Amino acid sequence: MLPVIVVHGGAGHVPKDRADLSSVGVRDAVRAGYAILQAGGSAMDAVVETVTLLENNPVYNAGRGSDLNVKGEVEMDALVMDGRTLASGSVSAVRRVANPVQLARLVMEKTNHLCLTAEGASKFARAMGVPEVPEESLITDYARMRWKKNLQPDANPVECQIGKMGTVGAVAVDKEGNTACATSTGGLINQMEGRVGDTPSVGCGGYADNLIGAVSTTGHGEAIMKVTLSRLILFHMEQGKSPQEASDLALEYMKERVNGLGGVVVVDLKGTWAARFSSLQMVWAAAQQDQLHYGLYHGEDFIEPICV
Repeated sequence: MLPVIVVHGGAGHVPKDRADLSSVGVRDAVRAGYAILQAGGSAMDAVVETVTLLENNPVYNAGRGSDLNVKGEVEMDALVMDGRTLASGSVSAVRRVANPVQLARLVMEKTNHLCLTAEGASKFARAMGVPEVPEESLITDYARMRWKKNLQPDANPVECQIGKMGTVGAVAVDKEGNTACATSTGGLINQMEGRVGDTPSVGCGGYADNLIGAVSTTGHGEAIMKVTLSRLILFHMEQGKSPQEASDLALEYMKERVNGLGGVVVVDLKGTWAARFSSLQMVWAAAQQDQLHYGLYHGEDFIEPICV
């Protein structure tokens, strides 16, 4: 059953043309991550490479293509976690970095801290030799159009969320049985300057533990934080629930308790995986035993051979 990698491109609701692009993107990314695992690479290498590819794809709300805050600026969050040691690194409200997930990994590997934020994260990036990119290179015409639309006095924030998938993330188990997760986001449309959601918070935006499994989340960030969704799923798995059962229990609890919708990708140590969501859609893909699984709506699981 090993290795395995599962990827999401965000929970939400998008028109068919953008959903198709998003589905193609996660399939391409999961193939790249799976190739790393098949070659004997680590789960951490696989999830970081996979999320990097999604950050570089303007279809997603992460890296290039990030949503804009109320000032029309890009502020991004990212998290990585290594299930072997529970080592973790994250960045929040970071700017002018093409790949926040790679910066989060540097926080994990090169500092004694778990999270760096805003200008502190930018200073660390410069110290590590991470290139600073023009902010305009991270802003798409689509993101700017939605930002302007949401500035109108009669704007409906719920409607403005339609037409864009959200946070991206990946979980994996490598041939050695090590787990890892990575999650990255551009935040909410027209969010307040300095707002930080669930993504960079350990136990919320993601969690990996070699004793249980790994989770990456997407959806209503404040709701995910209130129930510590990633760790809640792993708690249910500790009690003997499968990844699917644990995900459904936790998502239902979040919906009932705090009226929050979202989605998750999950793996356990045996290679059993799940992609579950309470939102209308969540684009996802998984690779295992040389098969590619993918879907967008509830109950979908298209399967095709994977060539790496």
